[in-house]
Amino acid sequence: MMADDEFFMREALALAQQAWDMGEVPVGAVVVHEGKIIGRGANAPISRHDPSAHAEMLALRDAAQYLSNYRLPQVSLYVTLEPCTMCAGVIMHARVSRLVFGASDAKTGAAGSVLNLFDEPRLNHHTEIQGGVLAAECGAMLSAFFAERRAQLKKVNAAV
Repeated sequence: MMADDEFFMREALALAQQAWDMGEVPVGAVVVHEGKIIGRGANAPISRHDPSAHAEMLALRDAAQYLSNYRLPQVSLYVTLEPCTMCAGVIMHARVSRLVFGASDAKTGAAGSVLNLFDEPRLNHHTEIQGGVLAAECGAMLSAFFAERRAQLKKVNAAV
């Protein structure tokens, strides 16, 4: 694993913590171009009332504004959780060169866990994928978040 991959994934983890602090599922993403972060995103579909406000989407929107281009062919996207099909589609449409993710998503992962849209030969863009970067840390954050949510729900139900 490259040291740069760990560095940028830690930046994404910090954004995931921000999402958690806001009551969102803790997923964070950064977009890197020429060694510099040009886009950041923390999961926000609940607070924004927007089902598309996934960390990847927000980071890619930020990067597109920075570069003044909807195509992002020379960037790497770092995200703490394997992208879903919606995010995988945007990653392909933006022509992202490289996707680096932390934890796999056995329920909705579209970069190898449930399906791999990036490996579909009929599609015209194929992003390089590197999964498992700081997977234990990324997965632990998600597990802790959902354990906390379950405990809160249990308290609420016990009080009723």
